[in-house]
Amino acid sequence: MSTVTGQLTTLDGWPVAGGTLTAVDAGGVQRARGTSGPDGRIVLDGVPAGPYTLIVAAPGHDPLARTVSVGAEPVTALGVLELNRAGLAVLPAPGTWVIDPVHSSIQATALHIGMSRIHGRLRRFSGQVQIADPLENSSVEVLIDPTGVDTADEMRDEHLRSADFLDALRYPEIRYKSDGLRRVDHTHWIVDGVLTIKGVSAPVPLQVEFHGTGPDLMGGVRAAFSATAEVSRDDFAIDWNQSVLAGLLAVGRTLRIDIDIQAVRS
Repeated sequence: MSTVTGQLTTLDGWPVAGGTLTAVDAGGVQRARGTSGPDGRIVLDGVPAGPYTLIVAAPGHDPLARTVSVGAEPVTALGVLELNRAGLAVLPAPGTWVIDPVHSSIQATALHIGMSRIHGRLRRFSGQVQIADPLENSSVEVLIDPTGVDTADEMRDEHLRSADFLDALRYPEIRYKSDGLRRVDHTHWIVDGVLTIKGVSAPVPLQVEFHGTGPDLMGGVRAAFSATAEVSRDDFAIDWNQSVLAGLLAVGRTLRIDIDIQAVRS
């Protein structure tokens, strides 16, 4: 007989309590069953030697099955068993999904004097995702208020709002509109779209990862995405710079954009 041990966690390492682990032998007979505690740990005592299918089930998570061979050792350690949240693999249903700016973020990162990075956020934006069937026909449109730029330094933020950069008084809107969607795999997509800043438009593809759908606290349904992109300032005539130390630029020409989105089905 052996004691089988393991720990149930989410993909990001949080323990899953109240999950069950069932050991089924080669003949389809249940030999042992246990429930995970508050720390996610689970113990099956008195498991005879032999091959088993282990079935893990926990509320709010997708089931998991794996095989194991239990030997004569006193303890058979399974290690960590990671569970996907239910709905992770479910693509958003067709319809309009409105971006929730309170639970979303758009961040830009620029290289400063060739050595370190400066991070800024665009705090005011709105938009929606139109999910189609087939999914490749879906679209997204986002409007950003350039006066909402925030780098945690008011003097720098005022400069970014000026004509040297975003020229927010003359151009009070930054727009992103998709014109295509390409699948990489079940959770990764490429959104082909056009970004318009200061009245100048240029193609900017987004590398998108889908993080699943699920209910929210108000009885609605949400979908979560993250995306990254690189934007060249030169493409939008944002060419202000200062040269220091033998031509080294004060502000890098390429920005990295990191986006996290929650969208609510309307």
